[in-house]
Amino acid sequence: MHLELPKARLHSLKDFAKHYLMIVLSILTALGLEAWIEHAHHKHAAEEASMRIDAEIQQNLAEIQRVLAHDQARMKALAQLRDVLAADIKAHASDETIRQHAHANAPDGLYLDYRWPVLRREAWDLAVANQSASWIDNERLRAYSSIYASQAASLSNLAADIPLVLNGPHAMDMGLDFDNDDYQPRELLHVASQMAGTVHEVVSMLDGLHHRIEAAMPADKRHVHS
Repeated sequence: MHLELPKARLHSLKDFAKHYLMIVLSILTALGLEAWIEHAHHKHAAEEASMRIDAEIQQNLAEIQRVLAHDQARMKALAQLRDVLAADIKAHASDETIRQHAHANAPDGLYLDYRWPVLRREAWDLAVANQSASWIDNERLRAYSSIYASQAASLSNLAADIPLVLNGPHAMDMGLDFDNDDYQPRELLHVASQMAGTVHEVVSMLDGLHHRIEAAMPADKRHVHS
């Protein structure tokens, strides 16, 4: 900011006061204009960051829905296999009958194949890095923070919970035995039950995450996807 001092000689206190007032007004005007420009810049940056974050969250919601549909189908197939095996064993069916029913319900083999979506966070990380997140209004910022925290927590919970439900190495061995038609029906039932329970856990986590994200979305962005 540059101010030109008056070059004319000041002949009275009145002239001095007039020039002093002009200088003060010029300074206040310059400061006000600078503050307005900075505010406009911050507002624009916050709006752009919000648009990118909103789009990223909607993309993540769509990805969750896509993966959820696959996992629900896989859960249904494994649960069907488990229930058929349990019914045959309870009915004391022959091993041959059990094998026929098992392969009929798992024609492509015994495998898990649950999926977890790739949940993006680049827009959020950029907003934090360039400080535009600090210019987003507090309510909206809390919503965004809650959503990305839920995404991270769900992935951590998945990694912690799956080993409690599934014996991974044993399930892989049973898959090979199933392909070679060399297994005990009751052991196959145990593995099929573990697999069905594992995918059920994944489906529950994804469904819960989807609902938490939708509930945490800023009010003007809720119910975008039915």
